[in-house]
Amino acid sequence: LLVMEAVDSGRLSLDESVPVSAHAAGMGGSQVYLKEGERLSVSDLIKCVAGVSGNDCAVALAERLSGSESAFVDQMNQKAQALGMEDTHFVNCTGFDEEGHYTCAQDVAVLARELMTGYGEQLTRFSTIWMDSLRGGETQLVNTNRLIRFYDGATGLKTGTTDAAGHCLCATATRDGLSLISVIMGCKSSDARFEESRQLLDYGFAGFTLY
Repeated sequence: LLVMEAVDSGRLSLDESVPVSAHAAGMGGSQVYLKEGERLSVSDLIKCVAGVSGNDCAVALAERLSGSESAFVDQMNQKAQALGMEDTHFVNCTGFDEEGHYTCAQDVAVLARELMTGYGEQLTRFSTIWMDSLRGGETQLVNTNRLIRFYDGATGLKTGTTDAAGHCLCATATRDGLSLISVIMGCKSSDARFEESRQLLDYGFAGFTLY
């Protein structure tokens, strides 16, 4: 959300080349194995965050916008408070398990709604990519959200997995002008989060209509 706001305001350009620091390159977890000193466009970094959960790319964007990950995290917490996310506190920008880093399903839904209502058209250009490549085809990218390929109307949004949180998914989909958000947390397997999300979205599309 902070990155999309920066792009919208002109503080950040999608074509801008962003340098990778040693800190960003050393993130671990889901990543595209950025190298210190490598440069990627803002567009490619967003694509990697949205599609393949690139922790290294998230930190590179954070450092570009705020100078450091910690300064960016402060902005994340300010934004969360402004949105009324009362059960959320961020300690990092990757989602890694860390003392004092937490959120809840409702707050994730609030954040997703703000993101998709404000920047949905721009963001879905990235979040709906199923397969793509990086570095001139050297690195293959496959979206971690399988619903993008297998659920009618899926528009995003983000998977997440840690030991503490389990397998999680905030899914968004649109059919006949009706857009829905589902949030699943704590699943014991990746397959379970997709099936549970599918059931929630099916329930929403079957039982609700725009009025």
